[in-house]
Amino acid sequence: MKATTTFVSTRGRAAPVSLRDAIVAGLAPDGGLYVPAAIDVLPAESLRHLRDQTLAETAVAIGPALFGTDIPAAALAVLLRDALTFDAPLVPVMADVWALELFHGPTMAFKDVGARVMARLMAFFHAANDPLTILVATSGDTGGAVAHAFHGVDGTRVVVLYPAGQVSAVQEAQFTTLGGNVTAVAVEGSFDDCQRLTKEAFGSPRLRARVRLTSANSI
Repeated sequence: MKATTTFVSTRGRAAPVSLRDAIVAGLAPDGGLYVPAAIDVLPAESLRHLRDQTLAETAVAIGPALFGTDIPAAALAVLLRDALTFDAPLVPVMADVWALELFHGPTMAFKDVGARVMARLMAFFHAANDPLTILVATSGDTGGAVAHAFHGVDGTRVVVLYPAGQVSAVQEAQFTTLGGNVTAVAVEGSFDDCQRLTKEAFGSPRLRARVRLTSANSI
């Protein structure tokens, strides 16, 4: 296992950064998404042992291959078990065809998996007194997943922008009724308008000097 993990931008024009810097920044300076520069290959025997494991235990087993020693193994295991409190069963569809069900999280969206892990990674690395503000534009499922993932997580607050009257009643309830560190804002316009507002916020040096902004969107 590698000692540390280096993350690079998908656009290839930003300098490599550490896991902590990638998590807190959200987007790379060149507008790309951060991905590991390399991922360790797990031995076949290790993979065979995962066949009967839960989603959380599978994550604990493969997590070090993604994160190296940037997070101590014991702390990473606690983080992943806290995030992945539901399973993702592999179910047969027909002969030689299986489906991995990713809708068993709190908002019934596949984004629950990544959002809940990311929320806890952010809280682990962010020790400052000023909270991180996670700015999210949503057309429905992202807002609910991110809001629930960060709800009650220390050192974070979430602002969800959504197009008024253009998300389902269930989705709207998922991110407008939590309260606490989650604020939902209905925007008169389309999802594209919500995206534009978030991009303008991230592009404002004045705003970013006042508020520690990061994103849970691939914007």
